[in-house]
Amino acid sequence: MGVLEKVRKAPAVAVELPLDQIIMGDCIANMRALPDACVDMVFADPPYNLQLGGDLFRPEGGRVDAVDNDWDKFDSLKTYDEFSRAWLAEARRILKPNGTLWVIGSYHNIFRVGSVLQDEGFWILNDIIWRKVNPMPNFKGTRFTNAHETLIWASQGENAKYTFNYRAMKTLNDELQMRSDWSFPICGGQERIKKNGTKAHPTQKPEALLYRILLACTKPGDIIVDPFFGTGTTGAVAKRLGRHFIGLEREKSYVDVAQERIDSALPLDESMLKTMQADTAAPRVAFGTLVETGYMKVGTKVWDLKRRWCATVRTDGSLICDAGSGSIHKLGATLQGAPSCNGWTFWHYEVDGVLKPIDDVRQTYLLATQP
Repeated sequence: MGVLEKVRKAPAVAVELPLDQIIMGDCIANMRALPDACVDMVFADPPYNLQLGGDLFRPEGGRVDAVDNDWDKFDSLKTYDEFSRAWLAEARRILKPNGTLWVIGSYHNIFRVGSVLQDEGFWILNDIIWRKVNPMPNFKGTRFTNAHETLIWASQGENAKYTFNYRAMKTLNDELQMRSDWSFPICGGQERIKKNGTKAHPTQKPEALLYRILLACTKPGDIIVDPFFGTGTTGAVAKRLGRHFIGLEREKSYVDVAQERIDSALPLDESMLKTMQADTAAPRVAFGTLVETGYMKVGTKVWDLKRRWCATVRTDGSLICDAGSGSIHKLGATLQGAPSCNGWTFWHYEVDGVLKPIDDVRQTYLLATQP
């Protein structure tokens, strides 16, 4: 039996999956305990194998809080490749035929991981550039500032079917096709989890990044396995969006933080999980970005200035009201019977009984995230 045929084979015996649980221990061993073809997505943020030599200091003398944990250290590139091959083989086995793999990394490891996943039979659909709007500078001044990370999105094979919610992504991006370069700030502020005043995890990913990935490539009720669960970003976002997760993590300190975080995450109302279905210059910020980053909460009520119409914000940045649904611009135009509408100034949200244009939220976001 060929590799692909083995991957496509459904489990012969139904096994109860540990849904919405964090399993502590080695990720490869724990994936091996899962049956064939049982999950819809694997999202992986594996060790980057940075191989840092010595401490790094800021110009004023402060030590940079870099990744120097034991879990990120490998004896050689060969050892790292063998580790990558082992977890990717298990990821491929547990994915359903229409499941997809997402893996994120830096220049230290993503090209090696990409080569191994192709060797394992995955088919690359996209490489996504996450451009960090507020990256850490290069303190030594010896290289370009490293301002991005790369994500690989791959299916089970060249002809494999997979989930891609194209219309939701277009709505999220103000009615423009979603591109493969994404701009998000790195984790900071209240989102950055700390213990005793220090980062709980050195490479915590922003929830907005996982929000977009899960909204794009899964459906409510789908199962996502994260073999490097860390502080539980995947689990928290999955819970909010009505997806299931299985988190695998070997470090107890991360498990404790992740469990507390997920326990406090609030799932969205079921009606808000319904996204838009298939049916000049891009703005600096799409309305969907405000939803992804939490600046505009899902379920928020918005009105036109005269309060003739009221609509509700949904997960993909679309609005819904009794008269229909659509992007902030499209729905505004439809309600007015107009050829176009500037949704940023047409729609308003309420603060202490006063209506304010949603463009105020956009400006707040820009002030907080622009370098």
